[in-house]
Amino acid sequence: MKNGLPKIDKKAINLSEYPLMKILFFCVTSLLVSATVMVDLSPERFIGGTLIALVLLFTFYRDIMRYKPSYVENNSMLLLLGLMIVNTLIIGRLFEYILLNFSKGLGFISPDIAVYGIPIAAGAMLVTLLFDFHAAITFSFIISLLTGYWMNNALFPIYTFIGSLTAAFTVIRCKKRSALLRGGLYVAAANIVIILTLLISSGEIFTIKTPYALIFAIFSGIVVSAIVSLLLPLLEYTFKVTTDISLLELLDLNQPLMKTLMITAPGTYHHSVIVGSLVESAAEAVGVNPLLARVSSYYHDIGKIKMPDYFVENQASGTSNKHDKLTPHMSSIIITSHVKEGVELAKQHKLPQSIIDIIKQHHGTAIITYFFQKAKEQEPFSTHAEDEYKYLGPKPQTRVAALVMMADAVEAASRVLTDPTPSRIAALIDKIINHIFLDGQLDECELTLKDISEIKQNFSYILTGIFHKRIDYPGFDFSHEGIHKEPATNEKAQPAEDKKGLKQNATSFKP
Repeated sequence: MKNGLPKIDKKAINLSEYPLMKILFFCVTSLLVSATVMVDLSPERFIGGTLIALVLLFTFYRDIMRYKPSYVENNSMLLLLGLMIVNTLIIGRLFEYILLNFSKGLGFISPDIAVYGIPIAAGAMLVTLLFDFHAAITFSFIISLLTGYWMNNALFPIYTFIGSLTAAFTVIRCKKRSALLRGGLYVAAANIVIILTLLISSGEIFTIKTPYALIFAIFSGIVVSAIVSLLLPLLEYTFKVTTDISLLELLDLNQPLMKTLMITAPGTYHHSVIVGSLVESAAEAVGVNPLLARVSSYYHDIGKIKMPDYFVENQASGTSNKHDKLTPHMSSIIITSHVKEGVELAKQHKLPQSIIDIIKQHHGTAIITYFFQKAKEQEPFSTHAEDEYKYLGPKPQTRVAALVMMADAVEAASRVLTDPTPSRIAALIDKIINHIFLDGQLDECELTLKDISEIKQNFSYILTGIFHKRIDYPGFDFSHEGIHKEPATNEKAQPAEDKKGLKQNATSFKP
């Protein structure tokens, strides 16, 4: 494992790597692509197109297997990928038919100029939003070659490739649906530049073709935004894909789950917000989506809504602990049940699968040490199985899940620090994360030792800021029950060292 990426076995390609589903995917998608791009009904053209599509699809597949094998291991995502290729070509052929007939109807627009209005870049923009930017680059290359094949035009792939790359770049960190319109405008600008370049290279820049070509370039960019805005929600819902746009909507405090958590379990809500800050700060350092990390942190403990009073952060000071009346084993069952309850609540409210997985994994298979030790103290001569005091898991499978696990443990432990100086905070973080690492909870995710070091530094920075020092408020005494103001004192009677500052009280007020 290097830089968090799986090591690729450089052996000869073996057909055993490709089960029936993937072979069927290649064949069906290649046939559909060939049928879409063919311009005549000759068998030779169909067979040739099928072979070309098969080679290009296989190249795309191998590239994805190299850097993101999870896409092709998931049949749903593999189907979506094939659908994106076929649909982009179908939309392209549909607009080609409309624009060519439009130009023929007007009579004064050249058909070879009208094709610049085809919105091929919509496919790359959707792939970036639904998959990632790397997949969109390869997708753009494949689609550009296929469009050049059906157009019989060597220059048209340049136009579609640059437009597709521009579309992909503009939505890398798209968090608002209004950003799709901006992306379309960037595509239109890129189209204008490429068309002018192509017209200059062909010596037609000062002809009647130029203004119409520019109009079709702008039209293409606007239609790209319209197509993506229309298809994105449909594809998100159908294939259960989570984009940054849908994640941002989950951060809204008016979401039913967030509102219920805030009212029913305010301590857990506050804990989740701090965990979100910790995770987000470290997300960029380890190469994961900060928005996904933050949203996952907000929802990781929603299972505590069911029985909030059994979790210490929701217990009012001075009240008895409900676990005092329970056996350690029963307490451990209640504590571990919040994971199962959280998964059920997440499914009821139709949260994305990626967040549901993190809810399952954020405690891994860790043992609830407090109740396990309490059981051994109460019954020292009995045999206590550790498995009865463990979370069901699984261990974190992704770097985001591992981040949430570490931040959750660090934030909870930081509450017991009596004097949270930067050095003590750093020592606590180091101890907690080392314990998680040595317990084997990080064995199944892609974190490297360098990543763990970066996480510790980011956690320390955020927690040090949270536990910053406050000055004492003059005239208030918090050492007794209640809050009351002390009588004012003459400035001359104050100690010399306090004349330039504020009188120190027994206990600092930290609002």
